[in-house]
Amino acid sequence: MRLTNVAHLRLPFGRLLGYDLTVGEPGRALPVSFDQGLHVGAGDRPGSWMALSFKLPEAVALDDLATAWLAVVARHGTLRTVFSPAAAPDEGPVLHEVEVGPGAWVEHPIAPGQAVNAALRDVLDAACTPYGRPSHRLCVLQTAAGPTVVVGADHAHTDMWSMLVIARDLLTSLAAVRAGEKPALPPTPTFAEHTQSLRDRPAAPEEVRRRWEEIITDGGGVMPRFPMPLGEVTTLQRERVEVRDVLDVDDCAAFSAEARDRGVSTLALVVSSMTEVTQRLAEQPLRAVFPVHSRYEPTWHDSVGWFITNSVLESADPDPRASAAAVKEAVQMGSWPLADVLAPWGGMPVAPGMFAISWLDLRRLPVRVDSAGLEAQYVGAEILTDGVMLWFILDESGLHLRCRYPDTDEARRNVGAWLDALVDHVGAHARASAGGRLVVDGEVFRVMRAQRTDVGALVALLADDPIGATREGAELPRYEAAYDAITRDSSHYLAVVRDARDEVAGTMQLTIVPGLSRGGTTRLQVEGVRVAPAHRGRGLGTAMLSWAHDHGAAAARPWRSSPPTWRARRRGRSTRGWATRSRTPA
Repeated sequence: MRLTNVAHLRLPFGRLLGYDLTVGEPGRALPVSFDQGLHVGAGDRPGSWMALSFKLPEAVALDDLATAWLAVVARHGTLRTVFSPAAAPDEGPVLHEVEVGPGAWVEHPIAPGQAVNAALRDVLDAACTPYGRPSHRLCVLQTAAGPTVVVGADHAHTDMWSMLVIARDLLTSLAAVRAGEKPALPPTPTFAEHTQSLRDRPAAPEEVRRRWEEIITDGGGVMPRFPMPLGEVTTLQRERVEVRDVLDVDDCAAFSAEARDRGVSTLALVVSSMTEVTQRLAEQPLRAVFPVHSRYEPTWHDSVGWFITNSVLESADPDPRASAAAVKEAVQMGSWPLADVLAPWGGMPVAPGMFAISWLDLRRLPVRVDSAGLEAQYVGAEILTDGVMLWFILDESGLHLRCRYPDTDEARRNVGAWLDALVDHVGAHARASAGGRLVVDGEVFRVMRAQRTDVGALVALLADDPIGATREGAELPRYEAAYDAITRDSSHYLAVVRDARDEVAGTMQLTIVPGLSRGGTTRLQVEGVRVAPAHRGRGLGTAMLSWAHDHGAAAARPWRSSPPTWRARRRGRSTRGWATRSRTPA
């Protein structure tokens, strides 16, 4: 899923409308989480929201969309709560239940020359504030290409997981309404209940408190800060946002295979890269605030709220297993009530330059939407900032990051250099990973996507076969045009296998084929498998097909709950190489 901010949001031009709910007077008080208290206690301000945008496949009646939205609000308790300011200076904000009812659509004008993004930003800045009533907003952009829905909410009530839940429930409710049915969304446990459950947990043990103290002391008495100079950040600066695609789907699979080969998680291997880059550029260990989700039981999987607690990550050794241990420690340190842990510092000791790293693997979440089909985008607000925040998103299309930092000359130079080095290091891991290595008869081969310069050699391999010799022989430009068409579609993988001397040793073309039959089975089609004469008879073709099977399984894994099976059908009568056509459930 694309991770962006409102300035970079891709929106078509059209009419921008918002739905005004009716909200009753504040009711009974509810428990406030530690993070809610910090966030809302900073006061009303623009840019405290997050949003999700997605495109509907066809036009929708506004009344139907409003009915579906009311069903979502009725399901999730946090969408029926509002904050009021503290009654006294030494007290925190108060959270109240409210009754929420039907309202009306209003059009938000887009001024002459104003970008749609800017108009949407103004709407969400005004509506989705800590003390908004409500602090969330349903918007729809009506265009000739169809409606785009944007749901925004102040961060006090949502996190990224929650935004997926909201989108899924809204789409489910809308489908029911359009079918002439009443939406049937059962209530979920509320975030306030979760807050109370955290309060009821035991206090952190002494070793956890001592470790928090060590890390904060090593950071000069404050939470971790970015390890390189950011320039003048004693006052808030305009933000600079960078969005980068770190790994595509194939490199991501290779990177994950490397992590498995080393006995660690994908996250741990990324932390290993961050640790090494930080040591090389800043001569310091990696220290960062590390948000950890607190949905520690399936009870909360379908609930909406800010199910995040903060921890600290300290990684001084780039060895992947040491980085894995650092991640494990961070998760453990974030598993205790923070108000009690941070009481010696009067709360979270923040300072200009604070560095935070967030990680979300969408493939592992129990809630899912068709983000590609919906053109869904996570949207962040535009803010003033004095720190560095890094978000990683891992999904079916690969590994992506968004980084926000102060837009100063020093920050551009230093954060930019750190990001460049990190992306290069992670990419190098993927290219050298166990996922692309084949060891056959004592020799190491590499499997990788073919480049345009490989086309001539691959055609020669295809023709070096009794069957291929009768059907190959077109002019090279035709093959190059075919190569261009193949590489434009990410479902195809034209592989080249190279030996230790970097010479072409084999090729095959893999295609991921989603289907409805066999319970929606995703299949892998394997064609054009060839092995160079010098390497035939050694088992390289078998190793290539085994690699192809793993590639297909990795591509289909996010949608499957059972292990893949291998079904292949050989075609052709080649005795000199592999002339196969296999269809393999992935």
